Amino acid sequence: MSSGCPPQSPAVEKTEVAVEGECPLLAATFAYWDNILGPRVHHIWAPKGDQLMYLSDGEVTFLANHTLNGEILRSAECGAVDVKFFVLAEKGVIIVSLIFDGELKGDKNTCALSVILPQTELAFYLPLHAVCVERLKHVIRKGRIWMQKVCWDSSALHSQQIKDTLLNDDDIGDSCHEGFLHKAISSHLQTCGCSIVVGSNPEKVNKIVRTLCLFLTPAERKCSRLCRANSSFKYDTGLFVQGLLKDSTGSFVLPFRQVLYSPYPTTHIDVDINTVKQMPPCHEHTFNQRRYMRSELNALWKTDSEEDIPPETVIHTDETFTPDLNIFQDVMHNDTLVKSFIEEVFMLKPGLSLRSTYLAQFLLLLHRKALTLLKYIEDETQKGKKPFRSLRNLKTDLDLKLEGDLNIIMALAEKLRAGLHSFVFGKPFYTSVQERDALMSF
Repeated sequence: MSSGCPPQSPAVEKTEVAVEGECPLLAATFAYWDNILGPRVHHIWAPKGDQLMYLSDGEVTFLANHTLNGEILRSAECGAVDVKFFVLAEKGVIIVSLIFDGELKGDKNTCALSVILPQTELAFYLPLHAVCVERLKHVIRKGRIWMQKVCWDSSALHSQQIKDTLLNDDDIGDSCHEGFLHKAISSHLQTCGCSIVVGSNPEKVNKIVRTLCLFLTPAERKCSRLCRANSSFKYDTGLFVQGLLKDSTGSFVLPFRQVLYSPYPTTHIDVDINTVKQMPPCHEHTFNQRRYMRSELNALWKTDSEEDIPPETVIHTDETFTPDLNIFQDVMHNDTLVKSFIEEVFMLKPGLSLRSTYLAQFLLLLHRKALTLLKYIEDETQKGKKPFRSLRNLKTDLDLKLEGDLNIIMALAEKLRAGLHSFVFGKPFYTSVQERDALMSF
């Protein structure tokens, strides 16, 4: 893994901070070491307003990653903070980085809090170095406590409400057939929590949407959407769950390109006919996405305007499609995780907090299994230094023998470690070096 090109991470969150007067700072970053994928930037802070020197987000990310290189074998006492000071003349910047251990994503990680300044401010900064380091160390001490208390804390799931969802019904037969609900939730989890729910009745559509949102984090639920009667809502790329209404003829067509460009594969649920279909897993989804993107860019390269692109030059030329006939497939794999959950949750009385608590425990179980899977892969690959070759052993050792169970836990782990599917399954789907370089040059 170290010799290859790691998959692209999701967009780094960035906050612009209003400051009074002149600010010599270019940016501050919080980064951590991922044992499979290497250095990852978690957050960027930058002063708001015009600056004499500007660094792009990509450059800031590169500089933050630079500070963690060589820290994989770091050996320090618990709570120790190491200080690193860089002068990068080729970039015209200085970096002050404090390295420490912290709880992140349910595991102990090597982290770095860094500040980046122009090299022209070196003489100004050096007399203040000791003062700045001491203040940053105290910030880190407080930050480590908050990281341990709230970061990836599954206790927040206890506050979820199951009112107006299928899980609050007296019996599974009240609203839908048990097999349909089982398949919908299972596929929803297998596609990283991304689902489209379509139908003619907005109340029925929204009940399924609310039910699926129970299996998302609070932040993911904010990136989901109910349908509205008499609305003109269309499919939006990047949402986790969205409800969509069929037209007056009872049909619904999805834009192929937008669905393919979604960050994760998607589940398609039709509440009128109780069907559940899903896109291929993450590594195949990424491959199809990149293939379509290359075709689009190559077609654009050969023309003077997007309007001049002949439709036959682009892979999958039709901009609309029917799910049954294209990239959505039947849910082929059975699971025991969701099946047991549904059977047991309806044994509890509705209208009480018991079902909410049981749901929270189920999600905590899935989260712990995903963390265990990641740790297992780290150990088997010597933290990403060699390929993963023991899928059969993993399924046996982690009790994930059924493909549906493995797909659910792999999808949760993918959201914790972007690119995991490609690392484990996807060597045949990697683009060649030449193709990748050509794509990046556009």
